[in-house]
Amino acid sequence: MQVYYGTKRITAQPMSRLEYNNYRGWELPADEVSKAADAGYLVEYAGDDSNHPNHKGYISWSPASQFDSAYQPLNRLDFGHALAAMKDGERVLRSGWNGKGMWLVIVGAGDHPYELDIDYIVRDDSDDAPIDGLKLLPWIGMRTADGSFVPWLASQTDMLASDWQVFE
Repeated sequence: MQVYYGTKRITAQPMSRLEYNNYRGWELPADEVSKAADAGYLVEYAGDDSNHPNHKGYISWSPASQFDSAYQPLNRLDFGHALAAMKDGERVLRSGWNGKGMWLVIVGAGDHPYELDIDYIVRDDSDDAPIDGLKLLPWIGMRTADGSFVPWLASQTDMLASDWQVFE
């Protein structure tokens, strides 16, 4: 058996073990009757593999303690989850940043939605000619408070913070 770390975006609704079984139209198993009031969540995973007519994705029930140790709300992410959100195309920010309108996004190779002058960036200083064979790699860019867009580097404080959030 292997051990895994996982990151996925889900939707969840608080629901006791009994409420979940009732929602599914199931009878609570006899060996779980004493746990009927256990706090937990109905969890819906994104996708097209529905197992319930009221949901597009797959649903299951998670006990509150396991749920709380695995998931973070979109306004209290750690840096690992913020990075995963950026990889999914989201923009993220720290709630503690002083500048309004600041956020980060991954800029993919050849995918420069913020009208960067890549032709200018990849010119050789000596003769102003494009550099042959230069491979553009993804990077993290920041929209600054003054509306500029610049490359961004994470500080130790940023990487250890738990106040990251998805930009709405």
